[in-house]
Amino acid sequence: MRLRSLTLVAASGAALLAAGVLPAHASDPDPVAASGATPGAPPASVQEGTVSAADLLAKVTSCSQISNGRYRTDEEASATVPVCGKNGAVFWKADMDIDCDGQRTANCNEDRDPWYQDDTAFHQSDGRPLKAESLPYVVVPSSSTVWNYTGAGIKGGGVVAVVYDGKVEYAVVGDTGPTAIIGEASYATAKALGIDPDPAAGGVDSGVTYILFKNSKVSPIESHSAAVSLGDRLARQFLQDN
Repeated sequence: MRLRSLTLVAASGAALLAAGVLPAHASDPDPVAASGATPGAPPASVQEGTVSAADLLAKVTSCSQISNGRYRTDEEASATVPVCGKNGAVFWKADMDIDCDGQRTANCNEDRDPWYQDDTAFHQSDGRPLKAESLPYVVVPSSSTVWNYTGAGIKGGGVVAVVYDGKVEYAVVGDTGPTAIIGEASYATAKALGIDPDPAAGGVDSGVTYILFKNSKVSPIESHSAAVSLGDRLARQFLQDN
């Protein structure tokens, strides 16, 4: 994740116009098949798993703040976003900037993304960086005095339910960002949720809820089908426990 100045984003857009571990599988009905997801392919469905966006959002209407302060959604914004705690999860409500870091692909590279970096904080099982164009992943703020994600039971490869506009997309914790900014996810996450995934001019200003399940981990991290299977089970448990 890169520090993104609102001024720089606008300028770039103008230029473009003139970029405790839980198992990953369960014996429950297969939510991947139900959602139409194909292992190894970018997600195309608007609803993954069996838990609705409305049911998840009903459990995060109030915030018990666990962060020591609040985060900005952009470099030039005020700090207004707290990290909130629930049984089995943490969550925040923010915007979505587009992370295109990791392996170079047709849509994630130096030409399409002014902030492109060829690495991610967490890597695939073969040691290579993640692939933002095809893997749904979320960026968490690097640990600081505001909030230490590892101390809250969040780890690389952990499962995240990303909710936007009545849709649920399961992703993994795939990258870390600035210590004072929150609200970013991969190209694939945005695309699956119907958000413009362009790394230079895309994203959305508000309305995205990120629910991160504690002490979870998808293995291998690059398996989206495993993230959907585990995420669906944890989401149903989340509804029961809150």
